[in-house]
Amino acid sequence: MKLAQTAYDNSETGCCARLDAAKWDDQVFEWKDKPFLKDHIRALLHIPLNFGSVISKDNAAIEQAEAYPEQPIWLTDEVSPWGSDLYIEVDRDVPGKTIERLSGRFRTRVFEGPYRDAGKWHAAMDTYLASKGERSTRMFSFYATCPKCAKQFGKNQVVLFAQLAS
Repeated sequence: MKLAQTAYDNSETGCCARLDAAKWDDQVFEWKDKPFLKDHIRALLHIPLNFGSVISKDNAAIEQAEAYPEQPIWLTDEVSPWGSDLYIEVDRDVPGKTIERLSGRFRTRVFEGPYRDAGKWHAAMDTYLASKGERSTRMFSFYATCPKCAKQFGKNQVVLFAQLAS
């Protein structure tokens, strides 16, 4: 599923670009009112049920509004076993859509493996933050590639964004 024409024109899959792990691993990003289109994905015990239809609908609205930045990120916040909030980076408001602006300091780490390891990744991130004298107030996942592209690339990489406590 192509998310942003400008971001993925040079992708070898025509869908997801390869993740440049060095750009994301152990970085700190400071955001002030960074705009994201916010939506919700239903899940059954953390397994997304309607991700494809939600992202397709949101993608169409973002493309119509020409609101994609050059290299957008999309974050998920698993609010319960029954659903996740989805945040898709935009560079302007999108008519008819909820825009949430995120602010704060975010430390990132890149993890690799099957999606079922997400709980282990979160625990590893908490341990890593503690080793740096930090703690998170919220954790987002950036699933950088779709399952089809992860299979083609031979690896599934996920970037965790830990919002740091002040």
